[in-house]
Amino acid sequence: MSEAKVRLVLASASPRRMALLDRIGLTPDLLNPADVDETPGRRESPRRLSLRLAETKALKAKAAPQVRALTGKVYVLAADTVVGLGRRVLPKAETYQDAKDCLTLLSGRAHWVYSSICLIAPDGSKSMRCVETKVRFKRFSREDLESYLKCEEWMGKAGGYAIQGRAEAFVRYISGSYSGVVGLPLNETVDLLVGAKYPVQKRWMDAPPAGL
Repeated sequence: MSEAKVRLVLASASPRRMALLDRIGLTPDLLNPADVDETPGRRESPRRLSLRLAETKALKAKAAPQVRALTGKVYVLAADTVVGLGRRVLPKAETYQDAKDCLTLLSGRAHWVYSSICLIAPDGSKSMRCVETKVRFKRFSREDLESYLKCEEWMGKAGGYAIQGRAEAFVRYISGSYSGVVGLPLNETVDLLVGAKYPVQKRWMDAPPAGL
């Protein structure tokens, strides 16, 4: 009897998360982005919001018809990243003003990035992890702020910036997971997959080396 095919579903269409998985030799068999309401609950902390959204995305993707139709051993992976300043949740910047407000608050200050992952294994068991990373930005000059806002890297990014782009030049200090700030903490993601018996090492052997 042939062994059941193992499939990985990513509950996201984020090119950043795809690129991060590719760097460690993992390619999802299906992308199934889950559209969820990301409005924080009353008095909900950034950490709790991140965990709740990752779990909600995973459960919604797992229940989607195209995922339920898959055969074999299906793993569903979801992630969510929230930027917090104290207990304040900073939004995903959708407008120029959103980004300006976020970056003005972050200028010269330390903030926390909460990157949560949720994995649902083929037997329905669920495992979760929240990775907390402290980031401190330099104090922005008017020119720093104006030039970054004009480049529009901030569009759709939590806290109004993309650390993997030009905003990396603003970072004075980071403690935690760089990949978590980008959108998917790789060390913890691999740990969850291995713990759930997903064949990470076999996928590594089958995948071409990541480009340098």
